[in-house]
Amino acid sequence: MKNFKIKYIFIALIVMASCSDDFIDVQSNNENSEDYFNSESDYQQALIAAYDLLQSSYLNVMLGEIASDNTLAGGENANDVPGIQEVDDMIHTTINEQVRNIWQWMYAGVNRANYIMEFQNKTDFPGKEAVIAQTRFLRAYYNFELVKWFGDVPFAVDRRLQFGDQFSIGRTPKAEIYALMEQDLMYAADNLPYTQSQNGRVTKGAAEALLGKVYLYQDKFTEAGVVLENLIDNGPHDLLVDYSTMFENDNENNIESVFEVQYTDLEGAGFGCLQCSEGNVAVGFNGIRNYNGPLFESGFSFNVPTQEVVDEFEDGDNRFQTAILDIEAWAADTGATFGTGNEHTGYFNRKYISRQGDLNTGDANLTNPNNYRAIRFADVLLMAAEALNRGGVSDTRAEMYLNRVRERAFGNTANNVSATGAALTDAIYHERRVELVGEGHHFFDLVRTGRAASEIDGFQSGKHELFPIPLIEIQLAGNQWAQNPGY
Repeated sequence: MKNFKIKYIFIALIVMASCSDDFIDVQSNNENSEDYFNSESDYQQALIAAYDLLQSSYLNVMLGEIASDNTLAGGENANDVPGIQEVDDMIHTTINEQVRNIWQWMYAGVNRANYIMEFQNKTDFPGKEAVIAQTRFLRAYYNFELVKWFGDVPFAVDRRLQFGDQFSIGRTPKAEIYALMEQDLMYAADNLPYTQSQNGRVTKGAAEALLGKVYLYQDKFTEAGVVLENLIDNGPHDLLVDYSTMFENDNENNIESVFEVQYTDLEGAGFGCLQCSEGNVAVGFNGIRNYNGPLFESGFSFNVPTQEVVDEFEDGDNRFQTAILDIEAWAADTGATFGTGNEHTGYFNRKYISRQGDLNTGDANLTNPNNYRAIRFADVLLMAAEALNRGGVSDTRAEMYLNRVRERAFGNTANNVSATGAALTDAIYHERRVELVGEGHHFFDLVRTGRAASEIDGFQSGKHELFPIPLIEIQLAGNQWAQNPGY
């Protein structure tokens, strides 16, 4: 049961112009945005609206995984959601619908956070610092996604980007945006507790973990190591003992979950507004086509794991059964039946396929209640290991953090890594891949470490490190924004 149910709310931003004709000189029922934020309740409602766009990040996770060498697009056939197929094949263009969705939805999140920041000083109340801290974390989260996907992007601080601004605001260098992310996350870490009374609320640990990741993406290894080790040493998180329960719906917001996007099956959804769904849309897309059997429900068979990532798991790695569903073996054991779709590999992303037991609110494939574990403690340990190793800080501590993850994976110390330097770096890269497979991180790990061109079929250096700015957005800005190289 979700303790923090995020609802989509509309805060009207319409300002009615004065008119002389009596029949149109009517008082608007919509609240003027300039007259909002008069109470703590107003700030809290606006904050919930800012949280709401996290749920649309399901697409970032799914498409980010498909862009890597971990999974194939799948689907019903080669023409099923062309934008997803194009990203898989590295032939996506400036008119890719799913890439534009990510642009629009992440900017909507930034704008909702900046709406609060624009009026942050209007009304005081006890605990306001915590509201602003959560807001600044969310702004950093959405900005981080935009920079990961698009690089330099249009940018505003403490104010909304409104219609007309696109003609005067250019693409801001990502270094400047990273600098604001750092400030936002340091503020959040300083003004939030490690535990919240409502699941889903941002915590100090979430801010520290994301700050460490922001540093890591800039190769600021020393800074990343400091903040991540502080979280490891002083935060409330630890590795979940039984990895097999990590992604089950009855074990959400567990001790390993540093930040978790909350989903619910209490409201319906439709394909006309996927970002409006309160459920995890990716779970239905990832599901087994025409499935009939125990534990799982059917879906659209997108995002299917490759044989390559299956082979990446070592013998004795207990994570495999939790991460990857071998549908042939499962059917033989349980009598389940299933259909096959495009690029069928025989494997499914077991972490994020729908389980039986939810309400099946229509459309059932779009309303799955499976939370997304956006930042896990295992990720924190591996980021710390990478920062300490690549930054030349301490291979000894890097090895220790890496082996904490491996000891849980194998159930013993016999498979611990003993390495230094470049060999330890490679071991950390391997561990990130198998530990976090299916969670949307691998493509960006490959890009930020310069390994993408040698690992991803069709990847062109100097082009595919970034995705294209949607053409329509450039046109709406009067063609004043330069496109990313190669598109």
